[in-house]
Amino acid sequence: MQFTDIACLLKSFLFRIAHYQPLVKCLLLCYEQAIELQPDLADAYCSRGIVLTELNRFEEALMSYNRAVALKPDFAIAYSNRGNILSNLKRFEEALENYNCAISLAPDFVNAYCNRGAALKEIKRFDEALADCDYAISIEPNCHTVYWNKAFIKLMLGDYEEGWMLYEWRWKTFLKHCVRTFNQSFWHGDEPISGKTILIYSEQGLGDVIQASRYVLMLNALGAKVILEVPASLTSIMRTLKGDIEVVESGSHLPNFDFQCPVMSLPLAFKTTVESIPGDVPYLFSDITKQKEWQDRLGQKTKKRIGIVCSGSTTHDDDSKRSIPLKFMSELLNLPFEFHILQKEIRPDDAAVLIEFPHVNIHHENLMDFSDTAALIDEMDLVISVDTSVLHLAGALGKTVWGMIPWVPDFRWLLDRTDSPWYPTATLFRQPELGNWKRVIEDVCQRLKINSYEY
Repeated sequence: MQFTDIACLLKSFLFRIAHYQPLVKCLLLCYEQAIELQPDLADAYCSRGIVLTELNRFEEALMSYNRAVALKPDFAIAYSNRGNILSNLKRFEEALENYNCAISLAPDFVNAYCNRGAALKEIKRFDEALADCDYAISIEPNCHTVYWNKAFIKLMLGDYEEGWMLYEWRWKTFLKHCVRTFNQSFWHGDEPISGKTILIYSEQGLGDVIQASRYVLMLNALGAKVILEVPASLTSIMRTLKGDIEVVESGSHLPNFDFQCPVMSLPLAFKTTVESIPGDVPYLFSDITKQKEWQDRLGQKTKKRIGIVCSGSTTHDDDSKRSIPLKFMSELLNLPFEFHILQKEIRPDDAAVLIEFPHVNIHHENLMDFSDTAALIDEMDLVISVDTSVLHLAGALGKTVWGMIPWVPDFRWLLDRTDSPWYPTATLFRQPELGNWKRVIEDVCQRLKINSYEY
């Protein structure tokens, strides 16, 4: 067995046990003992790097890979893995050098092409990234990760026809352990469903469900009754969808149904293009009783109210790319508006910053689910949010919302445009280069100063 095969097996094993950190740390100890017994064993350094990566100890992993390639200069997988670490550290040009080394040593090394393509995407060299995807597929036609990378790029570029088809590869990559099995047929969009009942079930993040729930109304228009299965935090807000819809909480007993489809497969089923995105808003609505409760809590308005969301879930794979430390927003929070934090979770560093801004209102203790958040959003004149579920919710409510978007965005925000066909009331403020949130905040502040009379 080649070391590349062993490394792949190790990565697969680590993926399965990643939730059990003591076992991962035990594996790390084994490699460290192997290195102690045989200090010139390059394979052990490489394997230790894989484990350290799983533990998010990137700088240590980088040193381990440095040692591996020093001991074994023709070690292709160590170069590729070192490229992955450098990509995680946002050092993409250095990462590309390592992928190039790996490919020069092993011209048919599929993972190196896949990883290089992912790095090229992060510096917006999309044609080269797609070329790497296609070459990797020519070597290994069933390389699931490559198809997923290609899907992301195609969708971001607006090539929805191919992009949504490729997006189905998610069930063989990061969602392969979430596949659900039903006796009922999968609805692909062509089967007649008038008079039938279809189960639509949630997947991935809460924002995905909010975004794609608009398609439920289109299913109703085809004559179908819809069972919409969503997490508990979304049940109340999803019950405001207007139509023949039964909302059930994830994990509860499901009523009888004839067809089934995961929520993010609906854009493919409806053959969605950028031009045909169903963009009518609002399609979700806040609860009138909860609105009144928020009106009583907030009291009489004396300034324009602006809702702020600076971060999403810490468990999100791209959290470091999309979240903004609140300390970066000092210029914004010093403007003469009434600010309200709309997010449920406030990070310790952000909580410390809020002490310096006592005029900023915090509501996380009163946000039990998204119906509470929706009612609070409706009391705002403007919402300013990073790419998280509240951005989707504000857009679905038809609220004026400004999205702060990273240099390479999530695919749904497309590229180089300040509007969103998904949410007509949204305006997008994009990083001008990788990691530059300062410019985004400056642009937001400038727009507020110029157009404050509108809010």
